[in-house]
Amino acid sequence: MEDQEDEGTMDLQSVSDPVEDEASAPPAIVPEDGGDPSDGKPRPKWLVPVIAAVVVVVVAVAGLVGWRVFESRRHDAALDSCTQAVKTLQGKTSSGHMAQYREAAGIKADQVKDAKTVLAMARSVKNAEGLKRQTVQCKASMSAADLNAEAGKARRIDGRFAVVAKAAKAVLASRDAKVLDDAKAALDGKKGEASRLLADSDGKVADNATRDGLQKAIDQAGQVKSGKAKAYQDAVNALQAAIDQVNASVQAKSQADQQAAVQAAQAAQAQAAQQQPAQQQTAPSYRGGGGYTPSYRPSINRGGGGGWSVPAPAQQSAPSTPNGGGYNPGVEDWMNSTGHPVCQQGQACGIG
Repeated sequence: MEDQEDEGTMDLQSVSDPVEDEASAPPAIVPEDGGDPSDGKPRPKWLVPVIAAVVVVVVAVAGLVGWRVFESRRHDAALDSCTQAVKTLQGKTSSGHMAQYREAAGIKADQVKDAKTVLAMARSVKNAEGLKRQTVQCKASMSAADLNAEAGKARRIDGRFAVVAKAAKAVLASRDAKVLDDAKAALDGKKGEASRLLADSDGKVADNATRDGLQKAIDQAGQVKSGKAKAYQDAVNALQAAIDQVNASVQAKSQADQQAAVQAAQAAQAQAAQQQPAQQQTAPSYRGGGGYTPSYRPSINRGGGGGWSVPAPAQQSAPSTPNGGGYNPGVEDWMNSTGHPVCQQGQACGIG
């Protein structure tokens, strides 16, 4: 029994010994310099600050790199935005578009079908500060802020010229509409003129083919159906050409008729001159009671020596004077030649 108690006592002691050893061992002390207590070597005091500084530098570098990357991306985005805005603006302010705007701005109210379009065009030009191209720069050397400012400027100008473009389009369309209406009216008037000439020129032309051409032009003009003024203007020109040909033919016939009339009159005068007998005026001859042809102007003495001469009528035959007697001309003969009664019937006329 005692042996067993001794053995049990010994066992308990063997178990309790290690516990006492762990409880009685002193605590481990970590050196202040960060040294590993297990190796028993102390660490230097400057190691912690260096590590902290390295961490700060790494963080700063990483932040700087990140900022540079972000700024680069921001700059690229601003440059791209500015470039696109300028490109859009250039599409509305190219040389061709500016010429179109100036053309529309020069159109007057009486040249368009709707005068309101002209007023709207004037207002849009004023809001755009005139029809001039404004400079907008987008350079890679510019900052992102400057690029964004230029992009905003380009968008504002683009918006103003968008209004100008719309107003110019309306003005030009209104002008074209009026031109079309005027061309239609001109063609209607010209067709009426051509139809009247066709009727009036019947039988009055030198070449009737010109009237056939005018009729053909009238028929073709009546078939014009188009939304373009040029089609009606071409028809007017064709009618005018046909009208000119008919007028020329009428004038040619008129001149020919006048010339024929003049020639006929000249021929009639020549024929009359050939048929008229030659008239000769000779002195009266008295030969044994024969007739005479006076070719002198007898002097008629009236009242004591004063006298005046009367031209003798041509181709008069005096009555026969038997035995060489005197001759008293008849009253009618002298009146026919002078218009004045010289001799009274039954009275003698003196012949000096």
